[in-house]
Amino acid sequence: MIFLKLFYVFTKIGIFNFGGGYAMLSLIQNETVVKNHWLTNAEFTDIVAISQSTPGPIGINAATYVGYTAVINAGYPHWAAVCSAVMCSIAVMWLAFILMICVSKYLISHKDSREVKDVFKTLRPTIVGLIAAAALLLMTPDNFGSPSNNPYLFGLSIIIFAAAFFFTRFKKTNPILILLICGMIGLAFY
Repeated sequence: MIFLKLFYVFTKIGIFNFGGGYAMLSLIQNETVVKNHWLTNAEFTDIVAISQSTPGPIGINAATYVGYTAVINAGYPHWAAVCSAVMCSIAVMWLAFILMICVSKYLISHKDSREVKDVFKTLRPTIVGLIAAAALLLMTPDNFGSPSNNPYLFGLSIIIFAAAFFFTRFKKTNPILILLICGMIGLAFY
């Protein structure tokens, strides 16, 4: 049954995720698109875009939208998809929440110990790798186009990406302004 499988998958993602929502995206994509085929790559990309645009943590938003879309794609009615969305949102948080409550007392009392510092030092590159995997995961023909299909739009996508990166990283331009400008360019050309 898809509901139990979704609950299991999002509980597993929630407990093994380190680094926040962006690090979680590659895990969600692997489980929902590659392994279980609940979503297409294009649907997942749309879910990521919507998750970034709505208020709240991106990982929980993505879990909510994946839960809804996967159940709709499986042929269930709208009310079942809404229940699945709520269930996936809870599943991604519940076990990690309980674990953090149990571990936080230890972490607070031992935050200056060498072992705890070593664990966090080891987790940093892992988190960077997971976030990089999520970024690479979104660099698909669904998002950037393909030079063989439409070289003009592919080139425009690369230019928009490079300009957004340059202005955000080096010119310290407000990311909201970058999003608005890129959205207008996207509306005009795509």
